[in-house]
Amino acid sequence: MDIFQAIILGIIQGLTEFLPISSTAHLRIVPALLGWQDPGAAFTAVIQFGTLVAVIIYFSKDIFHIISSVVKGIAAKNIFYDRNALLGWMIAAGTIPIVVFGLTFKHSIETSLRSLYIISASMIVLAVVLILAEAFVKKHLAAGKKLKSLDELSWKEAIIIGLWQSVALIPGSSRSGTTITGGLFLGLTRETAARFSFLLSLPSVFAAGVLELVKERHELLSSNIGGINLLVATIVSGIVGYTSIAFLLDYLKKHTTYLFIVYRILVGLGLLYCLQTNILQPF
Repeated sequence: MDIFQAIILGIIQGLTEFLPISSTAHLRIVPALLGWQDPGAAFTAVIQFGTLVAVIIYFSKDIFHIISSVVKGIAAKNIFYDRNALLGWMIAAGTIPIVVFGLTFKHSIETSLRSLYIISASMIVLAVVLILAEAFVKKHLAAGKKLKSLDELSWKEAIIIGLWQSVALIPGSSRSGTTITGGLFLGLTRETAARFSFLLSLPSVFAAGVLELVKERHELLSSNIGGINLLVATIVSGIVGYTSIAFLLDYLKKHTTYLFIVYRILVGLGLLYCLQTNILQPF
């Protein structure tokens, strides 16, 4: 890997981490099309630190209030001190499923599930499920029912969205795609589903990044990736990721997710074509 490749991969990570189109898929597909080596699951996990920082900066006020309330609640021996404290514990509970499934299926996630056939199927299948979620929202509104805001999120909904987030362990699914889909099925507004998706991603992305950095640090730094390239990709992903967050939240205030649905289907079908015609290989 050289600096140019690191910058391109950083841009891809930043653009696709928060849009419901799967950053993992694009970090596999683009290098394959350009004839580059697969950067690997460890590289992907570590450069997510850049997009993690983007989330922290963008939602700094929300995060400060949540952490402050959790600390105050613990000090007052009342963990559900206020709504922010409750939201903090909901995020913690919603993170449990992806931790359990991530550790259980870690080897498969980093190896066999990175097949481009799996990724193409995930791109298409989640697009279909997202269509169903949009249809549910339309039916919900047609019945005169109101969509929920973040303040109305319940424990049950937080845990269910956490289960949806664990589906994103399958490469090609998309963390924001699965959690937004789950949120829509639960009657959340699109913006609320995306906002909770980003907040929910903080613990798991941080934990995954630290785990891979510690476990694979010698390989990452001594391989053809290199420490400088890893740092460059991470910084670029953070800068681009911040812009991506702002775009998606503003977009979902006024639009559906059909733009991303169409994109996912086209990419999935295009990838299948490339695999069937031997333009690309599964691994």
